[in-house]
Amino acid sequence: MSNYTDELVDFDEALDRYDPVLGFEVHVELNTKTKMFSDAPNAFGDEPNTNVTPVDLGLPGVLPVVNKTAVEYSILIGLALNCQIAEKCGFARKNYFYPDTPKNFQTSQYDDPIAYDGYLDIELEDGEVFRVEIERAHMEEDAGKLTHMGGATGRIQGADYSLVDYNRAGVPLVEIVTKPIVGAGKRAPELAKAYVAAVREIVKNLGVSDAKMERGNVRCDANVSLMPKDADKFGTRTETKNVNSLRAVEHAVRFEIERHAAVLDSGAKIVQETRHWHEDTRSTTSGRPKSDADDYRYFPEPDLVPIVTTAQWVEELRSRLPEPPAERRKRLKAEWGYADKEFRDVVNAGVLDEIEATVTAGASAAVARKWWMGEIARLAKAADKDIADLGVTPATIVELNSLIEGKKINDKIARQVLEFVIAGEGTPSEIVEKRSLAVVNDDDALGKAVDDAMAAMPDVVEKIKGGKMQAIGALMGPVMKATRGQADAGRVREIVMEKLGL
Repeated sequence: MSNYTDELVDFDEALDRYDPVLGFEVHVELNTKTKMFSDAPNAFGDEPNTNVTPVDLGLPGVLPVVNKTAVEYSILIGLALNCQIAEKCGFARKNYFYPDTPKNFQTSQYDDPIAYDGYLDIELEDGEVFRVEIERAHMEEDAGKLTHMGGATGRIQGADYSLVDYNRAGVPLVEIVTKPIVGAGKRAPELAKAYVAAVREIVKNLGVSDAKMERGNVRCDANVSLMPKDADKFGTRTETKNVNSLRAVEHAVRFEIERHAAVLDSGAKIVQETRHWHEDTRSTTSGRPKSDADDYRYFPEPDLVPIVTTAQWVEELRSRLPEPPAERRKRLKAEWGYADKEFRDVVNAGVLDEIEATVTAGASAAVARKWWMGEIARLAKAADKDIADLGVTPATIVELNSLIEGKKINDKIARQVLEFVIAGEGTPSEIVEKRSLAVVNDDDALGKAVDDAMAAMPDVVEKIKGGKMQAIGALMGPVMKATRGQADAGRVREIVMEKLGL
């Protein structure tokens, strides 16, 4: 029976009748200098087919050599996921034909992964914790990249021809596979997003991957099945392939739950298959029937010797593990004194590292948050850039704040200075000097500007004399205009009071 249906069941209704079972395969590209089995550069964005060797192309007579750094990175990932590390493991050939896999097999690990039996505790926004069991984390190599030309969607369907770039072929990968996840219920989509976010955060924190999902450094295959409330056997699963954003993982899981429920309600059966995610319609479409492991005809890789780990090697790598991200967040929140929402906003904005570095450089936590979550975020959005690509450093913020605290500039001028920093005009101090932006606190100049403002606004002066001190604000506009916005507002207020004998 086909699993085709145009209908979706309302999410809450689906969860009233079915329990979702999830599973995730997260592929992490390692940022080693060279590839997994060759000395070709591992670099993103280079000209197509320039980072290739005979090994990557599978030419006759070549022999692969294992990248030791990639093995160490894989062990670090396993340790960070609370896994057991294999004392001995090997590689296998996973046989299948695809144009971007020139050897006609992928060198991977099958029945003896480098890491196994781990777990990750995932904390959702309200503090509820789900333990996700990790079945394995194994080493393998990436495939090349196909670009389909001539079609409207960029997919192979409807394309006139395809181009293949082998630069990515052979890039080191670690595939992290969970055990079936049950019990998430209506929080399944939220858990999916949080789990992939946690894995991405861990590998970035370890420094073993650039972890940029938009580049494909982290990709997720999301498995979903439904079982009726009274059932004791898992349903048939589908696998939505290569989802490359956190939002898409959440939406894909939600959509598949709604779709599965509609298929099952209609009396049809779910077909075990891969699915493709479409961000524009927030829907999946059928890919190909999902193969079981037997279909790949795995057999041991004859050209590579087994990897043997020692307790001393593993413990040396364990000593290199940084503070776990979840523990770090709790520590920083307590140290900085942020409210729950303030800290959550910082994490969601992706500026935790920048704020920590700014605090370490000498700014207060409040000042660091004000700049990174305020003006810098606004300028990044206006420029359609990532905050990290603006060129603002923690030292920039510390220097800018020192100029404010030293009353050399005010907040308004500081925002202008920041724009000039981003434009590449130099440091804040250099810009203030070069552009003559220092606050005017010379009493003669300020006194003249105050006199002119008071002469032009006698009614305001009478209000101030009558005790309405807030009326001083009306004099600020003309004074600021006369000083190009560079007047020291506090000193202006003092001069007004002095001149009126108050």
